[in-house]
Amino acid sequence: MSIEIDILNGKASWPIAKPLFDAVWPRHETEKLPWGHIEWAEPDLRVLIEESAGGLVCHAGIFFRTILWNGHKMHVGGIGGVATREDCRGRGYATLALEAATQTLRANEAARFAILFCQPHNFAFYEARGWHRFTGEVHAEQAEGRIRYDFMTPFVFDLGRAPRQGTIDLCGLPW
Repeated sequence: MSIEIDILNGKASWPIAKPLFDAVWPRHETEKLPWGHIEWAEPDLRVLIEESAGGLVCHAGIFFRTILWNGHKMHVGGIGGVATREDCRGRGYATLALEAATQTLRANEAARFAILFCQPHNFAFYEARGWHRFTGEVHAEQAEGRIRYDFMTPFVFDLGRAPRQGTIDLCGLPW
């Protein structure tokens, strides 16, 4: 079996990614989660991994954003919507998607660090791949205005030097 890894325009590739999102995060289940009501940013790019026989098996969204860290503007990269089809987990696809996304962010020399948000059951996965918990506050935009975004835990990855604490304002929707 062979796989293909594509990095495509985020908005244009949504029709390809949507069935995977629907399978991994069914609406009737996500509505019950603490983050089920959150409005998400559209990724700038998407890493899509397809099996030759099985179609799309994994996704990771890539975001480019100028944020505020302790009041200072910084260019960062974001990774969000990391999802693997349930019957394809444990094969390394999420690791491949994360590596492809991280390499894409590294190629954008303006990005100082990467940030993602995850739930406790994924902490060990990201820590094993060099990500570190950000212990400060994160703020984001929602329809009702600026909110403290504490529905998931932020993790950062050094592309240059990533902060581990302080205050981050995403200056837009979360991912």
